[in-house]
Amino acid sequence: MTRAFRLSGRWSRWLLPALILLASAILRIADPPLLEDARFKIFDTFQHLKPRSFEKTAVCVVDLNDESLKRLGQWPWPRTQVAKLIGRLYEADAAVVALDIVFSEPDRTSPSQAIAFWPAAPALEAAARELPDHDRLLAQTISNGNVVCGFVLSSEPNGQTPALKTGIAYGGDNPLLFVPRLSGAVVNLPELEKAAKGNGHFNILPERDGILRRVPLFLRLGDSLYPSLAAEALRVAQGTSTITVKSSEGSGETGGGAQTGIVAVKIGSFEIPTDEQGRVWIYDTGPAAARFVPAWTVFTGDFDRSLVEGKIVFIGSSAAGLKDIRATPLNPAAGGTEVHAQLIEQTLSSEFLHRPDWAPGAELLFLVATGIGLILLLPRLGPLWCALAGVLAVAGAYAGSWLAFTKNHWLLDPVFPSLTAVSIYLATSIIISWQTEMERRQVRQAFGRYLSPVLVKRLAEHPEQLRLGGELKTMTLLFLDIRGFTTLSEQFDAQGLTQFMNRFLTPMTNIILKHSGTIDKYIGDCIMAFWNAPLEDPEHARHACNAALEMRKTLIAWNKEQAAQAQSLGRSWMPVHIGIGINTGTCCVGNMGSDQRFDYSVLGDTVNLASRLESQSKTHGVDIILGDQSREQAGDYACLEIDLITVKGKTLPVRIYALLGDSLLNAENSFRELQAKHNRMLEAYRTQCWDDARRLIEECRKLETPALRLQALYALYRERIELYEANPPGKEWDGRFVATTK
Repeated sequence: MTRAFRLSGRWSRWLLPALILLASAILRIADPPLLEDARFKIFDTFQHLKPRSFEKTAVCVVDLNDESLKRLGQWPWPRTQVAKLIGRLYEADAAVVALDIVFSEPDRTSPSQAIAFWPAAPALEAAARELPDHDRLLAQTISNGNVVCGFVLSSEPNGQTPALKTGIAYGGDNPLLFVPRLSGAVVNLPELEKAAKGNGHFNILPERDGILRRVPLFLRLGDSLYPSLAAEALRVAQGTSTITVKSSEGSGETGGGAQTGIVAVKIGSFEIPTDEQGRVWIYDTGPAAARFVPAWTVFTGDFDRSLVEGKIVFIGSSAAGLKDIRATPLNPAAGGTEVHAQLIEQTLSSEFLHRPDWAPGAELLFLVATGIGLILLLPRLGPLWCALAGVLAVAGAYAGSWLAFTKNHWLLDPVFPSLTAVSIYLATSIIISWQTEMERRQVRQAFGRYLSPVLVKRLAEHPEQLRLGGELKTMTLLFLDIRGFTTLSEQFDAQGLTQFMNRFLTPMTNIILKHSGTIDKYIGDCIMAFWNAPLEDPEHARHACNAALEMRKTLIAWNKEQAAQAQSLGRSWMPVHIGIGINTGTCCVGNMGSDQRFDYSVLGDTVNLASRLESQSKTHGVDIILGDQSREQAGDYACLEIDLITVKGKTLPVRIYALLGDSLLNAENSFRELQAKHNRMLEAYRTQCWDDARRLIEECRKLETPALRLQALYALYRERIELYEANPPGKEWDGRFVATTK
């Protein structure tokens, strides 16, 4: 090792870890979505470990559940029924009734609306117009108490604007700069909006992974802020007219001159901490039955008024087909109304999750301090002591985050600083190990040019095995070949053909390695692979079958990709089709070759038969053929016996099977029915009942799906039947077919 190399090695101990630290700091400042997703998962885990305890507070949900719809009629109810429900809640002294429902169109059951569906009857029409309008009755009921109507904001402009019942005051930067902006709205009928004391949106915006973690207290439409249904319900319950938004650079809030967003929202006597966009973190309790009051019970004579007395009451639905399903950290199927209720519960009990505005800076500082410490200490103390220091730093990050969550309900991210520390430790340790082991690695690289990586590792661990010889093992062999390769290759020149083969062999090889296989060799357009050597694999037959099925599936997408690429270059494309043969049996595996050069390979009759089965895949018109022992060891895969065949060069027949799918396909009733008829067809064929065999072939064809691709196989049997009818095989014939080609 030269002096220049040693000097560069010393610099590399500092340079690469420093670059990792710099890149990590930049990445943390940029905070891409993937980092945010990882952070969310940790915060979800914290809630799983310590959820908010559900306690009854002055909020509940009157639930239009399935039982209520069964007892009181299907949804939508006539507005008179909704008015009765609200009236009953008034009678029970509910403080506020918040409607998680939009009444955007006139009630079709109102007499003035229903007459459009009646036959022409002027007298009846005139009488109907004298009857009370249902929407007007609902509006009158709403005006008699504290009702908050709900509406939906949308991204599609439609010219509709909800009524704004709330005064919005703010201190600091204008919150319009930070709140998500939408373009349209689905609003209630004007008379209903006018009668209500409050009007709030019930939009809920989940994160990228579909999980709802934060609820917006405000959304923007045009140049106006619109409060949420929960915020309006809380405002009306306190009898206040204005909601105050605290933003950066406001009184007591410092953004360092930067517009960092909203900090908190004050509604009456309650101050709610928010993120920069005015969203509140949901501190989830998970499902809680005590939060709900079935709507039908409100109409009963013995209704317990204490369930709603003095409370903010949300009216929503958990009925099948009506429930606005949302996934929360603790509930994969929460209703939107339940989320609004949880937000009020948090506010009344002052239990908020909060990610402080200083959290990103603190996390970045911890990341940089830990990284610099490892960079300075690792070359001096060595990997072992620094591993201990790194473990302590990572454990401290997680412990500190957990403590902040349990004590203050703060959300601090331990993940990325920990990953950075681990990355720096690993990078520095690898560099040191690489420098120390350079000569040994150079030797391994030299051998790696001639031997497989698995064998190189094995020889490095056991150099005494560097000799000729092998051992007998039960193994599974796989041969894959491109059909019609000669014709296919005519569309390429020599360089193009090489590139084509590399593009094809790479994904096929990756699949074999993914399923624990070993590549033996490439033979032109053929791949030979085996399982259960050099490492033991008790499920070698299943792994080979899994690899074959995935290769067939991958080839479909690969052909589409290559066709699109060829089209973009103005070339024609001939789809690639493959045949695969799989066979299991005893083989000799080990170092094969000469004293001068050898390789780790496998020999035996099992290998030859696997190659013959691959060739028969074209004859029988199926993609994957299994030998009898492979079929037995694979287990519950979807297979059909396709022949009793004596391959070229052999005298004894073997049963061969088409591998069509996995255990899921095998469990389907339609496949089981096809399998039963197929087996009966083979029995009729082998007992020379030609008419029965021909009839069963037609029945099988009706059951066969395009995905199974058995038409060529059944065409082959029809041809054989015609041949044997003209030239009977004799009474001693056992149904075998003697292959005359490889």
